[in-house]
Amino acid sequence: MAAPAAKTALLAGGSGLVGTRLLRLLLDASEYSRVVALSRRPLPIDHPRLANRVVNFGAGLDAQLSGTRCQEAFCCLGTTLREAGSQQAFRAIDHDLVLQFARTALALGAERFVMISAVGADANARNFYLRVKGETERALAALPIRALDLMQPSVLLGSRRELRPLEMLAQGLLWTVNPLLLGNAMRYRGITAEVVAAAMLGAARSGRRGPTRYTYRDMRALADGAKRERARV
Repeated sequence: MAAPAAKTALLAGGSGLVGTRLLRLLLDASEYSRVVALSRRPLPIDHPRLANRVVNFGAGLDAQLSGTRCQEAFCCLGTTLREAGSQQAFRAIDHDLVLQFARTALALGAERFVMISAVGADANARNFYLRVKGETERALAALPIRALDLMQPSVLLGSRRELRPLEMLAQGLLWTVNPLLLGNAMRYRGITAEVVAAAMLGAARSGRRGPTRYTYRDMRALADGAKRERARV
C-alpha cells in the first residue's frame, strides 16, 4: 500500500503562547512536508520544512498567499481585552481576523480548521469575551469546511515573553485549585499551552468530521494520543 501523501499545514499565530509550541510539533510531525506559518514579523526559528510568510493581516490574505496550497489550517490568533484596548479592537482580532484566516484557508484548499476558542464560548452569553468567542465559533461552523476542531481551554498555563503579574497569580492559584475541580467543573481547570498545542495536532489526526468542541478532559486525551504517536516515530 502506498504511503499517504504528505500534507501542508497553514498556521496563524505561531509566535504566541500556544502557537510557538504548536509550530514545533507540526515541524516534527512526519505527515507534514511543509508548514506555512503566517506572522507579522519574521519568526525566530529556522527549519527546512518551514515557510515563514510575513504578511499584513490588515490587508487581504488571499493575494499575499497566491500560489499557496494547504490541507489543514491551525489558528492560534487571539488577544485579551486588556491587550486590545477596546471591545471593538478585540472583536477585530478574535472574530474578524479569525474568520478572514478561515476563509483564506478554505480558498487554499484546507479541509480541516483547528483553532483555540474558550471554555464557555456562547453567542448568547452576557459576558462580552465569551459572546465574541461564541459568535466566532458559530460563524466558523457555517463555513463549508469538512472538519472544524474547537479547543475550549480555561486559563492557559505557561510562561510568556511578557510579564503579566495578575496572570502569574491566577496560574499559581489554579495549580492549587485544579484538583478540586471535578465532574462538570473539570472543564474550568487551567491547562498548559503544551497540552493545548498537542491537542490541536491530535485533533488533526483524529479524522473526525464536522464541528467538534474539546474541553479540558478531551484536550488531555488528544494530547496523550499525540504524545504516544510521537514516541512511535
